[in-house]
Formats: sequence, structure tokens, C-alpha cells
Amino acid sequence: MKKRLFVTGLSGFVGQHLQSRLAQPDSTWELLPAAAPYDLTASQSLVDLWPQLPDAVIHLAGQTFVPEAFRDPARTLEINLLGTLNLLQALKARGFQGTFLYVSSGDVYGQVDERALPITELQPPCPRNPYAVSKLSAEFLSLQWGLSEGLPVLVARPFNHIGSGQKDNFVIASAARQINRIKQGLQAPQLEVGDIDVTRDFLDVGDVISAYFALLEKGTPGQVYNICSGHEHSIRSLIEQMGDLAEVDLQLVQDPARMRRADQRRVYGSHARLAQTTGWTPEITTQQSLRAILSDWEQRVRQE
Repeated sequence: MKKRLFVTGLSGFVGQHLQSRLAQPDSTWELLPAAAPYDLTASQSLVDLWPQLPDAVIHLAGQTFVPEAFRDPARTLEINLLGTLNLLQALKARGFQGTFLYVSSGDVYGQVDERALPITELQPPCPRNPYAVSKLSAEFLSLQWGLSEGLPVLVARPFNHIGSGQKDNFVIASAARQINRIKQGLQAPQLEVGDIDVTRDFLDVGDVISAYFALLEKGTPGQVYNICSGHEHSIRSLIEQMGDLAEVDLQLVQDPARMRRADQRRVYGSHARLAQTTGWTPEITTQQSLRAILSDWEQRVRQE
């Protein structure tokens, strides 16, 4: 019999991929739908959310866009921290005893000296924006709840993830959209970019979701886990790869409006703890991810 899984944030980028995974016949989990629309910042809307108790919860929902967090830090904290508190209290009131997976972010580490790479879970967090502060605060809240209530609580810290369906305010999705616009004759062969000579640890959204399920099955309660590829890629190299895959000649033009000088020039993490605990390893190559993103944007640009 399949186990019941409740997921917040199903309408988001990762949530939509997670729904597709749960719809596959070999899934050992079934999605437990909410009984009514809800808002995590309105605790009253959570009261009768679960006609049946879930066996596990993945808490994905949140305000995830860093510029928006700087613009309205109070709202970001309300959604990401108080929204998590409201969810935990509603689950407690309903008698929930299952596994709670809080999805945080690798952004909580902040600026890390290059000599300390790859980033492990032993690296002290040092958030540098209100979004990262909100995620770290909600991590501590979730772990405290696990200790106080005797619940199996785990924290995931995914690094940058990419895949089809992502909004184009993220750099790889933005580049894929522009490449397809160029290919379809809708844009001059100039790609507007920001600071692309930084490296980041990119992982396909499909591998990220596999890691979440691995943690539900085999993760150690009370632990924090990096979800990352373990490799660094410069943003420039990924954009150039996409140009090659699409067979489009590109001229990269720096747009002052997109230039946010990154203090952190290089980022990559270690997923050793996750691999040792669950046996998870990334399976989707960067090229497979880029092909899927390009194909997705080809359709979306046609419909614009």
C-alpha cells in the first residue's frame, strides 16, 4: 500500500516536477491533496486541511526570490518562518506523527572562503540576505520542533537547481529563453547577461526530487543534508553549451541592469553525507538538463 505524502508549494517549479514523479506507477508514495485552498500565513486556513493524516510532509512552499526578499524582508519572514510555524502547529493539532522534511537552501552558508570548498554541512551558516535568514530560521524552528515533539524532522539544503518549467528570472532559464528567441528570429543574436564568470553547483530538478525521496526513506532525523552535484560550472560555460546545442551563434552582452557583482566567485558543495546515509547519487548529466531546458523554452517562446 502506498504511503500518503503531503507537499506544500505544489504549484512551484519543483512542486510540479514532484507531482509528475508521484504520478508514475512505480512511486511508493501517493499525493495527499489538501481538502481546501490554504495560505500558510493564515493559520485558520490550515485547520481542516487533512481529511487523512499524511505519513510524511515535504515543506517546499516559500518566497524564494532573493531580490524580492531585500525589497520586502518582513513578508519573506512571514511566509518562510511564520508560515512554517503555522504548518507545524496545524500538523500537531491534527495528531501528525510522520516524517517532516524541511526544504531549506544552500544559500544559508553565505560567503564561503574558497579554501573551505567543497561546502559541507559542517560549514557554519552565515546568511547574507533576508531570504537566507528566513530559511535558516525555519530550519532551526523545524529541528527544534522535532526535538520537542519527538518527530522525525530532516532538513535539506539544495544548491542551485535547473530544469524545465523554471521562471526566466533565474539565469539558466533566462538564457534558454533568449537563445530560443534568437533561433526563432524574435531577437537579435545578442544575449543579455549579468555577471556570468562565477561558478555555481547546478543540479537537475529530477535529481533534487530523488534526493528528497531518499531522505524520506533513509535520512537520519535531526540531520541537515546538502543536495548538490559536487561540481562547479561557470554560468558562462553553461550558456555557451546551450548555444552549441541549439546551433545558435551568440554574442554575450553584459546588461548593467543585470550586473549584481557576486562576492562569492566560486561555489560547490559536498553531498557525501547524503550519499553515505541514503545511497543517493546524481544521475542526470548537465547536458541532459540543458537539452530539456532548451526544448521546454522552444515551446514556451512559440506560445508567447
